[in-house]
Amino acid sequence: MAITNLNQFLQDYFVSHRCQILENNDGILKIRLTEEMDRALMNRPFYWHYIKKIGQQGEPMNLTLITNPKKKDEKGEWIHFGSPRLQQIIHHLKENERFTKLFQKVETNQNTPLYPWLVVNLKQSYKGKQKKDEIISIGLQLVNGNMRLEMMDYLKNLPLQMAISDYCYTISPIIKLQSGFKRIEAVISTYIENQTHEWAVESIHELDEEIKTLQHFYEGRTEELEQMEKEMEEIKVRYHPIISQEVINGGIFYLTE
Repeated sequence: MAITNLNQFLQDYFVSHRCQILENNDGILKIRLTEEMDRALMNRPFYWHYIKKIGQQGEPMNLTLITNPKKKDEKGEWIHFGSPRLQQIIHHLKENERFTKLFQKVETNQNTPLYPWLVVNLKQSYKGKQKKDEIISIGLQLVNGNMRLEMMDYLKNLPLQMAISDYCYTISPIIKLQSGFKRIEAVISTYIENQTHEWAVESIHELDEEIKTLQHFYEGRTEELEQMEKEMEEIKVRYHPIISQEVINGGIFYLTE
C-alpha cells in the first residue's frame, strides 16, 4: 500500500470509519473513536464484554496520533512508517476493507446518471528461476461492457466519496458481478497467453540442469535414494515455472458517463 501523506491517510481512514476528528494541526491528530474502531484498534475485549453484559452503552476512547517528528515527544502516540500502530491499521484495511463502493463527486443542479464500474486490482506473480510480480488494474463498465486498463491511475484523477452527490442517481448494472469478474479473468488469460515466456523456458532449463547435477552427485549411492528424492522435490518446487494471481482489492465505482 503506497502512502504519500501519512497525516492525510490517517484522517481519511478515520473519517471513512465515521470517527470524529477532534484536532488535526501540525502533525497532531486527535480522534474520537467509534465503538467499532475502538474494538478494532484498542485491544479492550474484556471492557466491551463487561459493558455489554451489564447492558451499558460503553465509552469509546480518544486516540492522539503524532506524525510530525518534531513533536513526537508530546502527549500522544508517535506513528510513522513501520510503526506497529500503522501496521495494525493497514492490516485492518486489508482484512476488512478490500472491497468498497464509491461515487464520483459531481457538482450539478440537474439529474445526472452514474454508471457502475467493477474495478479489480490483482497481483500477478511469475515464479521460477527468478520471481517477478506485476500489478494489474482493470475496470469493467457493468452496463455496456467497456473495459479500461490501468483503472486506478484513471480513478486517481476523479473526486470520489462514500455518498452519492445531490441530483445524481445510479444506473442499474446489466452485467452481473460474477459474469463481470469472469470477463476480467478472460482478458488476463489472453494477456498471459500472448506473452513469450522466455522466463519459463529458462526456469525449465535450469531445473533440468540442477536435477542432472543432483543425479550425478548421488550416482551409485543407492542407500541415499530417499535423500536424493527429497532434494529433487525441493529443486522442482524452486524452479518449476508457475503463474499465480491474487486479488488485492476492488469495488464498485459509480462514475459519470
